[in-house]
Amino acid sequence: MPIYLKDVDIVPEVAKFKSALIVLCRFCPAASLAVTNNQPFMEFFRRLLKTESYEQLINNMRSRLEKEGVKTGVFKGSIFNYLICMWTSGKREELLRRASEHEAVVVMGCEAAYEGVKDMIKSTDCQVFHGMESEGVMNVVPKLQWPFNISLELFSVTQMQHQKVE
Repeated sequence: MPIYLKDVDIVPEVAKFKSALIVLCRFCPAASLAVTNNQPFMEFFRRLLKTESYEQLINNMRSRLEKEGVKTGVFKGSIFNYLICMWTSGKREELLRRASEHEAVVVMGCEAAYEGVKDMIKSTDCQVFHGMESEGVMNVVPKLQWPFNISLELFSVTQMQHQKVE
């Protein structure tokens, strides 16, 4: 079950930096935005592994940051590194390398993704920001629509508490 996330406007905080890397988790944020905006989660023949509402959010954030003079980059997983919490050691090293070229990192994902990225890049001087907030765990009903689009209908959201494990 995916985490139900809401985006956070971090642009005012991140605009204080010269460069920012936006780190994407591809599952929960995309599913959450698709449900919230009543748009398809996957459109196989249009955007194989991209969700339109998530791409719009990222592009909007980049545009706003660049208007503030912040150089932006995007770091995303591949088909084999789709979820931040399941990245391979090679992908983690690649993130460390890319993050070291930036002053700020914005994590688009749940608390586990945020904490994971903070841990992966702790040897850098990057300031890490959480670009989304968890509302709970969502139960969804997948719907297949022509031509092979997958939409998600929100069934329920179960609230959860975030507890940091030491």
